[in-house]
Amino acid sequence: MAIEKDARLLEVLRKRFKPLTPSLSLNLPPLLPFGHPLPLGGGEGRVRRWPAGSRAQGVIKVRGILSPPGGERVASRPGEGVSGTPALRLLHDDAFQFLQREPRDWSDWKLVANLPYSVASPILVELAQSNGCPERMVVTLQQEVAHRLVSEPGHKNYGLLTLLVQLRYEPRGWFKIPASCFFPAPEVGSACVTLIRREELLLNKEQTQVFTKIVKRAFSQRRKMMFKLLKEDWPEEKLKRAFGALKISPKERAEKSNLEQFVALSATLVSLHSK
Repeated sequence: MAIEKDARLLEVLRKRFKPLTPSLSLNLPPLLPFGHPLPLGGGEGRVRRWPAGSRAQGVIKVRGILSPPGGERVASRPGEGVSGTPALRLLHDDAFQFLQREPRDWSDWKLVANLPYSVASPILVELAQSNGCPERMVVTLQQEVAHRLVSEPGHKNYGLLTLLVQLRYEPRGWFKIPASCFFPAPEVGSACVTLIRREELLLNKEQTQVFTKIVKRAFSQRRKMMFKLLKEDWPEEKLKRAFGALKISPKERAEKSNLEQFVALSATLVSLHSK
């Protein structure tokens, strides 16, 4: 899809993104060979062209970005500039509210998004925790958020967002996007990240709810022992049994524990609760 905005912006994109092509082909898996692409982005502009034969079935435009003082301006009206693609729906909405308001099965979709930096994390978590999350997500977002998505235990960026997304997705490459690629240039760093949905669920629905509760509590106060924090939600005796069975030290801190340990702890606590 080509967005007509102004000549200067288009020229900047042509010049700046061309050098990134090798990085895209080397570090990121193929994006659109199968399934339905789900573009999601903010801004305004008129749809000039949709690729012939595309199977895309939806576009969500984020509301409120670049709206004029006098009120909202519809970025792309339904059907404008789109011919021969009856399945295509153009929506002008708040993406996060739309996902919460109209839950659906996205499991055979691919998300392609330039996410507004202020809502990138909530949107990714909302999709990752949905029953039918997209097969993959390729997103442009703030570089700091990208670091958190791909982080590992022991790193300063490792935390709640890392675990909530990685429970369902594996990070598969990322690259930094220079500020000069944007007009006007942002004051924060930007990056593009690819997330691939795991082939098998690590936890069932009940266990996933416990997992979410555990990681939220465990990261509620960084650098504090996880065991002491979890006692606010679980009986101490059950925690001792679970930690002992998994050989997790009661002095362990959440930022040092990996995804596998949190998964095992969630499953164990559910099992102990049912006995």
